[in-house]
Amino acid sequence: MDMILARHAETVFNAAARMQGHMAHTPLTRTGIAQAEAMGAALRSVLGEAPDLDLWVSPSGRTQQTAAIIGEHLGLRFFHWQQDPRLLEIDVGDWEGRWYQDIIAELGQPIVDAERGLFSVPPPNGEWFPQIAARLHDWLAGLDPARPTLVISHGITASVLRGILVGGEDWHGVPVAPRAPQGTVFRIRDGAEEMLHIGSGVVASRAA
Repeated sequence: MDMILARHAETVFNAAARMQGHMAHTPLTRTGIAQAEAMGAALRSVLGEAPDLDLWVSPSGRTQQTAAIIGEHLGLRFFHWQQDPRLLEIDVGDWEGRWYQDIIAELGQPIVDAERGLFSVPPPNGEWFPQIAARLHDWLAGLDPARPTLVISHGITASVLRGILVGGEDWHGVPVAPRAPQGTVFRIRDGAEEMLHIGSGVVASRAA
């Protein structure tokens, strides 16, 4: 399998430290647009004009906005992608749309592990890492391994997907790869990954 996996660019909720989760449709900031432009330019230098690949995005607006900018750099038709809800970010349940600081004050403890940049507290009425891994395994099982794939996804989801494909540290029963900044692009082949482009966004929290 030859997969290029990108984390979407910065959004207004990322910048404001509000919880996005899986379904919040929050637009890219000007910084995020610049990150997506840089991602597109980096991928153009690797893949060339109009590459023959399968482009997958989550149904989230922020991944589609990122994909549209990248696709323009690659010479692909707008909306030349397949959407799949299994690529969405972690469902943060009752936390969606709330300020991080308010959630932390309410719980009286951090909600993100400082070392790993991953949630350390399950979101109420949301999902947890084994559920993310299960839906990603299901999505992977339906891919054609002979087709090169470009995936635009989210911070936590991308770390779990990379953990499945290349390995990572166990986090609540799931291998999770180290977090990467917004706008980062990896290429994964034969169980190994290389970083094609490192983004300028934040690494963790402000999910995602």
